[in-house]
Amino acid sequence: MNRRTFGKTILGLTAAAVALSFGIGGFAGAVAAQDKLKVGFVYVGPVSDHGYSYQHDVGRRAVEEALGDKVTTTFVENVPEGADAERVIDQLAASGHGLIFTTSFGFMNPTLKVAKRYPNVKFEHATGYKRDANVATYSARFYEGRTIAGEIAGKMTKSNVIGYIASFPIPEVVGGINAFTIALRKVNPEAQVRVVWVNSWYDPPKEAEAAKALLDQSADVIVQHTDSPAPIQVAEQAGKWAVGQSSDMTRFGPKAHLTAIVDDWNGYYIDRVKAVLDGTWQPIDTWGGLKDKMLFMAPYNPAIPGDVVEMVEKTRVDIMEGRRHSFDGPVKDQSGKVVIAEGKHASDEEILKMDWFVEGVVGKLPK
Repeated sequence: MNRRTFGKTILGLTAAAVALSFGIGGFAGAVAAQDKLKVGFVYVGPVSDHGYSYQHDVGRRAVEEALGDKVTTTFVENVPEGADAERVIDQLAASGHGLIFTTSFGFMNPTLKVAKRYPNVKFEHATGYKRDANVATYSARFYEGRTIAGEIAGKMTKSNVIGYIASFPIPEVVGGINAFTIALRKVNPEAQVRVVWVNSWYDPPKEAEAAKALLDQSADVIVQHTDSPAPIQVAEQAGKWAVGQSSDMTRFGPKAHLTAIVDDWNGYYIDRVKAVLDGTWQPIDTWGGLKDKMLFMAPYNPAIPGDVVEMVEKTRVDIMEGRRHSFDGPVKDQSGKVVIAEGKHASDEEILKMDWFVEGVVGKLPK
């Protein structure tokens, strides 16, 4: 697989509400004039998660602001990955939406199924890898931000134990853990990463419980690939450090929050909606990083020493300008075997299939 380059009426419904709408007109409140492009968004969590779904909704609102009366948008939140997702996506397509963004990995197959039933509707699936004549894919190189976070954590830890709250063992998450750990140990070879899997993208109580468990294992920095600010709040209460996910979570732990990997979908969403409006839309695959401004780092905590900020800013610029890659070799797996040779770096295909942990991660990868 080759990854390269890459309205005014709002109706937010939960998946349950959408199910109740079947047979009675569905998204009636979002019906707009026929000359408007109806754009739908499907979120795995609530728009109030202050993380991943929240940032996608920021992008939706940016579309409305940029394109005004040319579009009308709809969003559906809290959609489980699976059969419920297929029903929700089908309802959006059936109710006149010409472009539908499905924003979670587990929406991939449901999106493809619905797309075959509605060949005149354009679909875009986030973080997936399967395309079709009317299905495009897009994602961000989140791992680049985790490289920067890893260097910060390596310099800020005193216990040399980093706690990492992970959602699901998919390549995106595994690659993020690995990129973080490589950077962490580059600046602090004694540090290790302990991972707790919560098997959810958004579950504040479970995320908080995982954070507390990691603190009990001597972790003094908590990192997350989950969407609620609960881990930040736990770290704040414990007087420890934390790294946020998808959006700037500083307000939930102003003392604890070191930085966050912030997703920025605004430009992508505006460009893709414009492409549908002007007839140039194609089912391309987009995988943008720091250079493409699909992600950026939240403001650094003032407690981070100046020389550390200088170091990570150099790393950020080096990544953007191609002088550094998050998976530059030599890289060893947990057994000590060199899996990425010196002078090489992991290819996009290898990153997108990553199913192994690097040296420095404690525990086995669930199968």
